[in-house]
Amino acid sequence: MDVRSLAAGVLLGVSLAGCAPPEPVRIGFIGGLSGRVSDLASEGKDGALLAVEQANAAGGVNGRPVELLVRDDAQDPEVARQVTGELIQAGVQIIVGPMTSAVAEAIIPLANQAGVVLVSPTVTSTRFSGQDDHFFRVVSTTREYASAAALFLRRTRGAERAALILDQDNAAYTEDWARQFIQAFEASGGESLPVERFSSAREVSLMPQVTRMLDAKPDLVVIVAGSVDAARLAQMVRRRAPLISLLIGDWAATERFVELGGLAVEGLYAPQYFSRDDVSPRYRAFRREYEERFGVAPGFASVAGYDAARVALDALALPGGTLRERLKAQRVFDGVQQRIEFDEYGDAARPVRLTVVRSRRFVPIDPEAGEGMR
Repeated sequence: MDVRSLAAGVLLGVSLAGCAPPEPVRIGFIGGLSGRVSDLASEGKDGALLAVEQANAAGGVNGRPVELLVRDDAQDPEVARQVTGELIQAGVQIIVGPMTSAVAEAIIPLANQAGVVLVSPTVTSTRFSGQDDHFFRVVSTTREYASAAALFLRRTRGAERAALILDQDNAAYTEDWARQFIQAFEASGGESLPVERFSSAREVSLMPQVTRMLDAKPDLVVIVAGSVDAARLAQMVRRRAPLISLLIGDWAATERFVELGGLAVEGLYAPQYFSRDDVSPRYRAFRREYEERFGVAPGFASVAGYDAARVALDALALPGGTLRERLKAQRVFDGVQQRIEFDEYGDAARPVRLTVVRSRRFVPIDPEAGEGMR
């Protein structure tokens, strides 16, 4: 090959390289997409996917396309550690997730070691509060949810004796939620009965726990579990005590819970930050695009997943420093329904509202009347 041919070849190679598409920005997603709590992660994943698709339609991040790498943690700490390692090896700088506190407990140390940021849509346990680490979350903690629910049921609905049952397979969340509820309930003059526990992964019959709870004569039963088990427990309780007050933790407050619970969950209470009746232009636009993309209305985890992904995308677009440093410097981000503001430790706070199930919908409770607004 002569010198001119070689030079032409080099120029052609440079030209082709210049025309090659830019390397994508990779974001991870981790959630329990299989098993009994899959509805939570499935909603969160769809919300995150919509955010990424919108970003790509608008030109990506600083001109680079965004790729969402999705991993199923199967709500198993060992699997979660494995898939987190896979995402780290794939070169992600930021992960949307995890969706539960039990998984967060398993993977936060890995993220810290690798310098990878976690932005969780739904992890609420207070055991992760006040830590100077790589974990951020776009929701409030169990303290806000459980305390608000306890004070409402005690002061507004007059509950006096509360029986609690929780899923110990997500103990990082459920034990914390129960502790926060009991503290607030007893401080306002209520009595909490011995807590019942079960394993959603192993136990078939929950009748012994339900029998012990109801034999203690509570006027309120509190269920801290995922949607499938919470719906099942609500049905079991209502068969024996049709008029008893029921409360679920925020974890279970999905559309799947209402569908599975049927008539047994009518009149049941749940604390949430999410309003399904929001008429703001921002939420209406989000809901319209979500329904067009996935064929169903968004739930609270859909919005949380979208918000967490938007935080991740915005942080990637910011100049200077590590992603953790950018998040800490920016601190305030726009959410679909409320502003997300991180404190110095990456914890966020959102207004908590009580809802009641009416006609198979979570209806916001009028704080003046104490009843669901129809």
